[in-house]
Order: sequence, then C-alpha cells, then structure tokens
Amino acid sequence: MKNKNFKLPEVKEVPSRFRNTIGKYVIKRSSKCISCGLCAELCPYGVHLRFDNYSKPLRPVEHKCIGFECSKTDHYCIDKCPENALSLRENPLLETLGDYRWTSEMLLAHFAMAETGDVPKVNLEYSLGNSGGGFDKMRFIHPDPEQTIDISDEEIDTSIELNKTGDNRPAKTISIPCYGGGMSYGSTSLSVIVGRARAAKRLNSLVCTGEGGYPENFLPYKDHVITQVATGLFGVREETIQNSPVVEFKYAQGAKPGLGGHLLGEKVTEAVAAMRETVVGHSLFSPFPFHSVYSVEDHKKHVDWIKEINHKALCSIKVSTPTDVDMVAVGAYYAGAHIIHIDGSYGGTGAAPDIAKKNIAMPIEYAIPKVHSFLVEEGVRDKVCLIASGGIRNAVDVAKAIALGADGCVIGTADLVAVECVRCGNCESGRGCARGIASTDAELSEMITEEYAEQRLVNMYMAWRRQWCDILRGFGMKSIKELRGRSDLLVHLDYLDEEEKKNYRPAPDFKMII
Repeated sequence: MKNKNFKLPEVKEVPSRFRNTIGKYVIKRSSKCISCGLCAELCPYGVHLRFDNYSKPLRPVEHKCIGFECSKTDHYCIDKCPENALSLRENPLLETLGDYRWTSEMLLAHFAMAETGDVPKVNLEYSLGNSGGGFDKMRFIHPDPEQTIDISDEEIDTSIELNKTGDNRPAKTISIPCYGGGMSYGSTSLSVIVGRARAAKRLNSLVCTGEGGYPENFLPYKDHVITQVATGLFGVREETIQNSPVVEFKYAQGAKPGLGGHLLGEKVTEAVAAMRETVVGHSLFSPFPFHSVYSVEDHKKHVDWIKEINHKALCSIKVSTPTDVDMVAVGAYYAGAHIIHIDGSYGGTGAAPDIAKKNIAMPIEYAIPKVHSFLVEEGVRDKVCLIASGGIRNAVDVAKAIALGADGCVIGTADLVAVECVRCGNCESGRGCARGIASTDAELSEMITEEYAEQRLVNMYMAWRRQWCDILRGFGMKSIKELRGRSDLLVHLDYLDEEEKKNYRPAPDFKMII
C-alpha cells in the first residue's frame, strides 16, 4: 500500500444482526426431508448447516446460496437430494427492496461485503444501478491485456494526499481514496458514528462529525475525526476544533442546496440537546447560508479563524454544485483551503427531500470534470485536493469519479448500508428507523454495537479495495493517483451505437465490468 507504518486492517466475518438475513434466493425444505445430511456435505458455501449433537437440519443460510448457477456443478443440492425435499426460487422480497439507484442486488451485495470482507460469491450486480443515468450510464473501457500488470494488492497504492498546498501545515495522507461524510450526533445513533470513527482509525482514513457537535466518545480516535462547522454552529467549540486534523466548513449540501439543515424535535433527546446547546424536543434548523459569508473575502476570514485556533488543522470547504461551482472551487483555494469538497445531487439520506435532491444541484458526474478542468487551466490543480460526493455508492463509482478528475470521494449512504440499512427512507423520524441506525431512541440504538459497526465497515472497504486494485492492474497502474483525470478510460452509453453497447452490458457471470 506504500504507506509507511500502515498495515492493512484484518478482515473478520461479521454475520448479520438479524436471525434471517435477506438473500437473493429462497430455499425450502419440505417434510420429505429424512435428515440424511447429504446437502450439508455437498454445499461448499455453508448454506446447509448440520451439527453432530443436533439431529435435525437447521434452516438454510439462504443469503449464501449462489442459486441456479449451482446447477452447473456436481454439488447442486436440489438435484442431489435423495428425497426431493429441497426447492429453490428467487426471493420475491427483492421486488420491494431498494430503489433505482440502490437496487436490491446492490444492497445485498454490500451486506455480503460487510459480512465477509470480499466481493459476493452470489451472482449479484453490485457496481450498477437502474437509475438510467449518471454513473450507471458510464463504463470503464475494456483494458488492453498487454497493459495488465501482475502485482499483488499489497503492492498497489490506494492512498491520497490531502495537503498539497506546500504550506507549513502537516502533510496528511489517507490510505484509501475516500473518507466518511458528515453524520451528526442526533441524525444517526451514537454507536454507528463512533463505529465509523473506529473504522476510520483502522483504515487510516477519516470520518466527519456532521453538524451535531463532538461527543467525547470520539476522543480516542480524534486524529481521524473531521470537525464540521456548519451554518447552525451546533456544538462548535474551540476545544473540538483543536482536536481535529481537518476542519470542514459546510456551506451547502448537494442533496438540499439553499435549504439548510433540519433535525425534527423527536430526535432531539436530552443528550442531543446538551451537545447542541439547545432545547429537548424542539426541531433544529440550520440557516442558509452563513450570514457572515457573502464573498470569497468573507470566506477567507473563516479559514483564517480556523487556522489561528488550530495551527495544525487542514481546512476543507464543502459546497454544493451550482453552475459556477468551478469558480467557487478556485475561490476556495485562493482563500487558503486545502480540500475542496464538492457535493452533487442524489446524495443525502432519507431525511433529504426528493424535490430538492433531484432538481436543484448539478449531478456530481458533471461537476467533477468541470472543476478539475478549471483548476488545471488556473495552474493550481496539483496544489489542492478535490473530493467528490453525492450519490457515490460503491467502489466502481469511486473509481469513475477519480477518472473524471477527483482525487477521492466522501461516502455516506454506503456506510449505513454496511450496517444493514435497507433504504426505507424513514431517517427523519426518531423511531422510524426499524434497524436502529438513523435513530436516537435508546432502545433502537442498542441494536448496534460500536464493534459491529467498526468491523462491518472495515470489511466493506477492504472489499472495495480489492476492486480498485483489479481496475488499476487492468490498466497497468500501480497507484490510484495515476487514475485521476483519465476520462479517456470511460465511455458513456449514450454516445455508443447499439452494437457497441452490447460490449458494455453486465457480464453473464455478473463480475465487475472494467
């Protein structure tokens, strides 16, 4: 990985918190079963379990079943069962799970990656959704086999540099090309956000507090926690700024530009109110914009303020993607920012209103090359770190964003999916999240432990890293930095004829299209 003193974190299997994990297939065992145990002996995937001290077979572990593909093997349990007691079908629940961007198969695949730390063995499409646009219409070109290099994952560098300005601030390198986006204490359960911080430490990456203050639970991981300063200034204190290696100013969010933030009163518990210095049970609104910032000069005062409080902190500027986002980005650079974080539409959780995130900000796949090109023209591209977010769902989306011109990405929703979010869209409600993720309810929050969230996130990102290494090897690259701005390696289906499009359809074995 070429990062001094950094060792890849260990992958450990972390099963689902729930008794019956959702799988692509349903396997039924009828009363004809004589408990011979042949299915358990045959299956190499651990679908059928049997223990010596338990005479009856247990319910099949359905999410591990590779389905009808198994019929091509000599261990297909359906045909091998001497009593014809087993049946197989696709799970009808998949028709109700997910949406156009996060399809049911993409959700199940990320559950599997978070469980095992590897890409799924089941034939799931995890790199493309059904949105009909954006990254779902982009593909990497087929690499020249002569370009492919034979090196191990450990020899490939997936790190990115956050401070390129050459100032006297610390150099900051993270070992994967992405870090965790802002999720505030109040919008998300404490165990989830602390689990994200723990995972960031093990991955040598970062995670952002969001606009909710800085719980003391973050202190053991403070070198990997970004403090966010947003328009409501909730929980912003001098000591928390001094704790942070990076301070992020959030001027606007791509999912709801021009609207500010909103936390409903039922999520404002006593602990949340104390952290935000507000009143229990009262809804909290973040204004738009910063009423102290109406120019680049005003913005520079903000940057200077942070730099004076913390002489080692890097400054990140998070903005949405208006049509002049390129001018905003270069203005942020000249004001002294180290990181320019552009946040496109389609990001946000279920709490972000659809009418805003689908109709206002520029999609991130348009904003990245616009900003990248302008920074190149200004001669400052290599003096600033460009980070992209807003609907970036998986490892291949990250790679596509980098190929368009970003240095790296910020990830939000995928982190929640790793801890088994099903995208039900009830994030804004105190007890609306049935899985205890986007909840401040004490009973629901107990469903998740910090250790569970930490390891599931480590597993998912290590599975993503395998995919990045596959892409880089295919193009003869040894570092993720070589991929930046290589838009020539991408094709857009709208610019291909029908015959050419056939070459970029999902492969029959559902492996990642390069």
